[in-house]
Amino acid sequence: SGRRLDLLDPTPMDVEIEDIAHGLAFVARWNGQTRGDWPYSVAEHSLLVEGAYRRQGGSDPRWQLAALLHDAPEYVIGDMISPVKAAVGPGYAEMDARLTAAIHLRFGLPAVLPVAVKKAIKQADKVSAWLEAVQIAGFSEDEADKLFGRPALALLQGLQIKLRAPSVVRADFIARHKVLLGLIG
Repeated sequence: SGRRLDLLDPTPMDVEIEDIAHGLAFVARWNGQTRGDWPYSVAEHSLLVEGAYRRQGGSDPRWQLAALLHDAPEYVIGDMISPVKAAVGPGYAEMDARLTAAIHLRFGLPAVLPVAVKKAIKQADKVSAWLEAVQIAGFSEDEADKLFGRPALALLQGLQIKLRAPSVVRADFIARHKVLLGLIG
């Protein structure tokens, strides 16, 4: 969009879904260390997490939207693995929280999600991480079990990792966002 976003003091009016979708479609999960002809993008991961959240029984479209947007700040700050986030220190978490609040407010969500919703989204995120680990990141199921916990079989059925061109993922992310906003009303 060409909008400027102050990372230290973001405002909801500076957030556009097209910018989020575009940025996330070009940010690689696993630092790009995955199998396949395309990087596995954060946008693709976000679509998978939202689907896993629904499979867990998350039926409220507001919280489905929150699941879709769970990594949205990464459109401008990138995807860092947890050990790097910890090494950067509390400043990273604070910036992430400010960006998340601005994004949530922009799309009609509370700045801070209810604890139960946040936990359910985190569980869906772990399902996605497990699938990513065994399907495209070269982990054995035993290794993934130790790191992420083995998801219930019912949550895994029908979920698969997709590697697609950024333009396709960007369009799907925007389309899903539009559907969820329509359901919220």
